[in-house]
Amino acid sequence: MGWTTEGWSRLPVGPREQRQDALLALVLGVGLVITTTLYGAAGIYGDEQAAWWVSALMILANAVPIAFRRRWPMTVAVVSALAFAATQLLHVPEIILVNFTLFIALYTVGAWCSDRVRAEVVRWVIIGGMFAWVFLALSFGWAVPNALPNDDDALIPPYIAYSLVNILINVLYFGGAWYAGNRAWTAAVAKHDLAERTAELAAERERTAAQAVTLERVRIARELHDVVAHHVSLMGVQAGAARRVVDRDPAQATASLTVVEDSARTAVEELRRMLGTLREDDRGASATDTAPSTAGLGRMPELVEAVRSAGRDAGYVVVGDERSVPPTVGAVAFRIAQEAVTNVVKHAGPKARADLRLRYLDDGIEVEVADDGHGSGAVRDTSGSGLGHVGMRERVAAVGGRIEIGPRARGGYLVRAWLPTT
Repeated sequence: MGWTTEGWSRLPVGPREQRQDALLALVLGVGLVITTTLYGAAGIYGDEQAAWWVSALMILANAVPIAFRRRWPMTVAVVSALAFAATQLLHVPEIILVNFTLFIALYTVGAWCSDRVRAEVVRWVIIGGMFAWVFLALSFGWAVPNALPNDDDALIPPYIAYSLVNILINVLYFGGAWYAGNRAWTAAVAKHDLAERTAELAAERERTAAQAVTLERVRIARELHDVVAHHVSLMGVQAGAARRVVDRDPAQATASLTVVEDSARTAVEELRRMLGTLREDDRGASATDTAPSTAGLGRMPELVEAVRSAGRDAGYVVVGDERSVPPTVGAVAFRIAQEAVTNVVKHAGPKARADLRLRYLDDGIEVEVADDGHGSGAVRDTSGSGLGHVGMRERVAAVGGRIEIGPRARGGYLVRAWLPTT
């Protein structure tokens, strides 16, 4: 985790943080009043002790900036450092809580400043100034005779021991403020990143759910198209034939209407099966209610018979040794053949012949539907942009196959799909 986060800042703070800082400043102010009064009564500075109004000003100078520490952290740190030094130089009788105010100010710079470079510079300047003051004070102490007991027999001379203790205390003090501030910033960055990732995951879940709904609608639309288009097309052809011959050939009209009735019944049954499959979940799926997927290839002859019943010439050829194929592949093969045969009936003209071929290959099956295109009413959309063509391409892509759709060089139209079985 780095110390920089582009485009993000903990500032500005909200009302809750401002109230917390104001309360902290009030507590520190009360504490400073108490400790200053007690130290003043103890007379730690003797005759050099500051006047009461000077002490009052220094109490305010140390406590009040804390109320704004998270709004303007670097400014507050500089003011607190100056107030800390002034408290000592003016002999204000307070030597405990002013250390807390400076520590909090330095910590806040590390924990809240988004400009990490400026935060580093401000803290280094303050700490450097404080250590310069410490070394200067130690130098003056060495220059004052009898400031410390003179024990030449001690393992460590008193002046050296006193100096090392002061340096160690300041290193621990400022190092602690620095470390705690940086750790707080790092934790805030990690929390921010986690919140962002959580929001991104939530948005991604919503997008995925929306995509799933869209895909499900497309699948249902494709199933409805495959189920309805074939039978409705045959019903339209047979109803037209019955209308044309009803006066001169009632028997033929009756036969055509019988086909219409059978096609309507079959369409309703397939719709019932499809809608039932859409409603059931995986646990409730029946082992026997698997049609048409598991019986897809076995229903290929039905397509040819439906074309013939519509008064069209059709043929069905199986090439290779028949074998079982995955149910999904069988269902895809049947739907592609159904769509292609339906297009022949709708577009190839009344005299066109439809040829359906099913080839069993070593690594898959191939479904081919072709017509000779002799019908005068053959109007083709070769772009493959219709719902039927889109549905065929989607089905083939879903099982990793290939499909060829388009006119033949010698006339007519061809749909050929290769579907893998291994």
